[in-house]
Amino acid sequence: MTKLVSVRPYRESDAEGWVVCRAVSFLRTAYYDDVKQTRPELSNGAIGLVAAAGDGEIVGILDIVVDDVEATIDTVAVLPGWQHDGVATQLLDQGIRGLEARGVRTLDAWTREDVAANAWYRRNGFSETTRYLHVYLGDGDDPSGFRTPDGLSSPVTAFVHGRIEDEADLRARYSRVHVCRRYVRELTPR
Repeated sequence: MTKLVSVRPYRESDAEGWVVCRAVSFLRTAYYDDVKQTRPELSNGAIGLVAAAGDGEIVGILDIVVDDVEATIDTVAVLPGWQHDGVATQLLDQGIRGLEARGVRTLDAWTREDVAANAWYRRNGFSETTRYLHVYLGDGDDPSGFRTPDGLSSPVTAFVHGRIEDEADLRARYSRVHVCRRYVRELTPR
């Protein structure tokens, strides 16, 4: 069942609601530590949308960066109590209408291994085109291969990109490895 929300352009007065929605929504995903204290400044021509509940609470957000005839979803998030009720799809539908009206031909997005997110992209007409790895060095992981200046301990944490061909080796060395996937949807510009 689709919950009723009002989808509208982002306003500066939505700043706190945007941060809360993103942080809480990402908490139980593979992006749980991709915390932002403020909404990043989007390039000129970007699309920023929010889904607001009847009381005005921001329950969903969508930011799309546009580069000529290509666009990328920068952030899509829905508060847990509103997930699986069509909010993200309402945001996406309005975003796509705006992109197609501007002549944008493709929309892509990057996500990790979250089953619900990957299923949502596929349900909404996206096809997976690319895979690579997000690798985190953390407590207890083997820091060999990482270098620090003399006199300092080995790295405490690190984030690197890895080749998908190295997945088995990297998963054997590091406790946190994610497959990062690129999804692309062809649009029909007007």
